[in-house]
Amino acid sequence: MTISEMILLEEPSLEFGFVQRSSFPKDGLLLFGPPTEEGQPSVIRYGLVGTRRGIQLFKKWLARVQGVIPSAKPEKAHFQYWPGFSAVFNASWSTTPLAEYELDEGELSRTVRLEDRHHAIYKTASLIANPIARHGREEDRQPDLWFVVIPDEIHYFGRPKSIVPASLRESSGKTLGKKAARDFLEHGDLFDDFTEEARIYQFDLDFHAQLKARLLGKAVLQIVRESTLSDGEYIQDGQIKVRKMQDPATTAWNLCTTAYFKSQGSPWRLADIRKGVCYIGLVYKRDETQPTHENVCCGAQMFLDSGDGVVFRGAMGPWASEDNREYHLSTEAAQDLMNTVLQAYLAKHGNPPAEVFIHGRTDFNDEEWTGFSRAVGDGIELTGVKIRKSNRLKVYRAGKKPLVRGTAWVLSDRKAYLWSSGYIPRLATYPGWEVPNPLEVEIQRGEASIETVLNDVLGLTKLNYNACLYGDSKPVTLRFADIVGNILTATPDKDHPPLPFKYYI
Repeated sequence: MTISEMILLEEPSLEFGFVQRSSFPKDGLLLFGPPTEEGQPSVIRYGLVGTRRGIQLFKKWLARVQGVIPSAKPEKAHFQYWPGFSAVFNASWSTTPLAEYELDEGELSRTVRLEDRHHAIYKTASLIANPIARHGREEDRQPDLWFVVIPDEIHYFGRPKSIVPASLRESSGKTLGKKAARDFLEHGDLFDDFTEEARIYQFDLDFHAQLKARLLGKAVLQIVRESTLSDGEYIQDGQIKVRKMQDPATTAWNLCTTAYFKSQGSPWRLADIRKGVCYIGLVYKRDETQPTHENVCCGAQMFLDSGDGVVFRGAMGPWASEDNREYHLSTEAAQDLMNTVLQAYLAKHGNPPAEVFIHGRTDFNDEEWTGFSRAVGDGIELTGVKIRKSNRLKVYRAGKKPLVRGTAWVLSDRKAYLWSSGYIPRLATYPGWEVPNPLEVEIQRGEASIETVLNDVLGLTKLNYNACLYGDSKPVTLRFADIVGNILTATPDKDHPPLPFKYYI
């Protein structure tokens, strides 16, 4: 390969049942099913939480996905028909859940509209988290996965910047308030009466992140809006409204794939990934509830060739640069984080990895790289790769179609642009609206072949089990970084043990 040339990478192959291959997940699952190996689930054991309407919608939808759902556009390959859950995954999924808890719709609505937004989100999340946590403590039979079906207004009013119209707000009564809570937590008080209420203001205003954070290690959740199960129809203030939705077959592919994955299944795996390679994606998130400048949480996501992922929480610290555009660990924090990752790899495989690739969205400085290097020692090849979406470059080809997915412009032996989205020959289409932007991929530390790194990054775009896509635009090491960061900082509890990736997505 010469420097400054355009190359086309081969689309990574995925492995399915009977060691068969395909580049398109829907093709592979239709023809061969998931990988045939020990440990794949034969039954989906799930719990269900929702309002009466939400529970009815879910059971109706679940009955529907037992059978065939026609394609919305049969002439287009990516609009694949849905053949039925057992036909795809060789597993059963009964409409009768292992556990079921019905929520009071009126109580949910009143709570999420409380004037004090911290109380609103905390109390709304409590209405759902409490029965799930109680079930975990008191019952012997535990679901592998909980479906939480929420009214659409929980979604609309449960986001950090959501504003409830004044005419719809519910009185919170007398509350402590954010400023008073912060003062109390910083300086203390003669009385402990306000301790519990003050802690409410340390929880994030993102309902989705807070609910998942409060149940980390206790329950795997799949949060679904009622409108998703009713083809877009939902009720708001007594009126029936409709939101634009994916077609029913695509919704079935996506929700059923993530349900199988979160029930300890492996829908597919990369076929040609090198053995003994560990991929780590760095996560940084500023925790605004922390009063000090040491308020940035660092985490790491480890991924293997099987698609298995584990999330590790690192230390809180002053990791933000002066302009707040980049984050860097101290030598000690970087070493501790890498040691934790390597210990988990060793426990799973019985031996350390041969190669470790760290994917980040910012540069690696000398101090943190020293820490990473100390942890791996001399026997492991360590490479640091900076990956970020670039909008500084637009490349056009003749005709109406954009560049083919997998096109790369190699600028040097350490830097290239990779089009992880683009025209897909198998689908005979580009599943996007604008001219695709490339990923800027740069080997910043260590020694590796740029073509090897590009192939790895393209392969990791096919391990998003949260949807049944041909390929994502970002590698899984960084695709969910913001979501993971939000969950890691959503509660005042900072002692999160290493947990499987399925708890976070």
